[in-house]
Amino acid sequence: MSVVEERYEKWVGHPNLDPQYLDVLKAMDAEEKNDAFYTLIEFGTAGMRGLLGPGTNRINLHTIRKATQGFANYIKAHGEAACEAGIAIGYDNRHMSREFAFDSAKLLAKNGIKSYVFESLRPTPELSFAVRELGCFGGIMITASHNPKEYNGYKLYDEKGCQLVPALAAQVIDQVNAIEDELAIDMNVTPEEEKRITVIGKKVDDSYYAKVLGIQLNPEVKKDIKIVFSPEHGTANIPVQVVYRRAGYHCIPVEEQCSPDPDFSNTPTPNPEQPGAYELALKYAADNDADIILVCDPDADRMGVGVKHNGEYVVMTGNQSGAVLLEYILSQMEEKDIMPSNPVMFNTVVTSDLGEKVAKAHGVETEKTLTGFKFIGEKVAKYEKTGEKNYVFGYEESYGSLIKPFVRDKDAPQACLMLAEAAAYYKEKGKDLVDVLNDLYAQHGTYEESQVALTLSGEAGANRIKQILADLRKDAPKEINGTPVVRAEDYNECTITENGETTELTGFTKSDVLKYYLADGSWIAVRPSGTEPKCKFYFCIVGKDKEDAHNKTLAYQKAMAELTGTAE
Repeated sequence: MSVVEERYEKWVGHPNLDPQYLDVLKAMDAEEKNDAFYTLIEFGTAGMRGLLGPGTNRINLHTIRKATQGFANYIKAHGEAACEAGIAIGYDNRHMSREFAFDSAKLLAKNGIKSYVFESLRPTPELSFAVRELGCFGGIMITASHNPKEYNGYKLYDEKGCQLVPALAAQVIDQVNAIEDELAIDMNVTPEEEKRITVIGKKVDDSYYAKVLGIQLNPEVKKDIKIVFSPEHGTANIPVQVVYRRAGYHCIPVEEQCSPDPDFSNTPTPNPEQPGAYELALKYAADNDADIILVCDPDADRMGVGVKHNGEYVVMTGNQSGAVLLEYILSQMEEKDIMPSNPVMFNTVVTSDLGEKVAKAHGVETEKTLTGFKFIGEKVAKYEKTGEKNYVFGYEESYGSLIKPFVRDKDAPQACLMLAEAAAYYKEKGKDLVDVLNDLYAQHGTYEESQVALTLSGEAGANRIKQILADLRKDAPKEINGTPVVRAEDYNECTITENGETTELTGFTKSDVLKYYLADGSWIAVRPSGTEPKCKFYFCIVGKDKEDAHNKTLAYQKAMAELTGTAE
């Protein structure tokens, strides 16, 4: 009997199998069985994320329990104080999110660990905030972020409200992997044990909203702007609307996308990185002559932006909106003489160079991290402790930013408020946010940033992604589209290759990322997604003007597809 058949038969015949999964299992064909059981769903440095359903390679009550029991063993290893401090638990609008959250709380309670569970769906940044606000030992967030409706996930946070960095995650991973039978976990919780579970809500909400409102740099700005806002059926709906109302902004919600619908019925995609997320908001904007469109992903850590410019709506990339936010914040801090000493801005190795140039123009240092906001959160905590540098902004190209670090993750409600303020401020000066971006291009060079994501599902897809990276390492490109590669960085091998010499790349945890710097000032990076079955190609291309940058982007994209054998 194959490993797949052994695992399948064990699940079908196990007395502890949750009844909701039995009919689905029995209806599986051979391919479905293989995908559901060919491996164990990975609990990695980003937690778990995967397709919902029964099986060892799926997100379900049993794999969630395995993760939670592993986390519980990790907590208990830190002593009674950690168990008493407890764990904050949040969840989004997805199928089974609430069930997974309260099931996790019960399992923690059975292990002698307190928990604080939100009464209903809340944003990921509010979960991060709650960990610190309540003095917890850590946190659990049930979410698959911007993934399609078929997914769910499980993220862990430390006592600083930061997602577990690799060194801590490795300890939890060891505990999770030590659990051999996820179906054997005992969920018989006594009424006395259940007293360790506390349901939380309004008090934490009000503290979080007050902190968000406190980020304003120009609270008295003339709020003569119309904002169309969509939470894409997710957790941003109430927080963003409450913050706007209290700050005095006029917000026009996309009503069809405000219900917490796990099927995302009224949007082609809940991902602000994809054009479909803006379709209905663009219609609302045209009907209401809106100045800006703001779209958040389901767990409200990412924000997409559309701007009315010369009578048309322009949807910005995460790199562009991040650079504009950065310019507004730093310029206002300078104008008000509130720039701290030794200011530092954080972004990632796959974020556009434009932000670094904007920061430098304002005397702000930039530090790069790997993809994953936990690495930014880790640096924030480090400098907050040492006082060596002072945080002023952090962002990723994937539409996530953090204005003030009372949260240690991407925070869309903060971004929505600051973006609205920036739009109102520049409108008073006769500009829109695209005008501001064009000013940055005129000053620092014209950039076109893009991402090509190659989706390769299942076992064969995972192997193909590994092969793409392996082939690039084996036969490293010397040129791309005729432009010489002047420097190559390999974040897995921790090497820099430049001028024919190889030196050590330091300051980063090992990660499967390759980055190629080109002779024209552009760069291209390749990395497998840590949360989806995708291989991602990042392009940061600089040109003489927009047309030149765009034409070069298309040429580089074509060249990379041919180089990696992924051309259609």
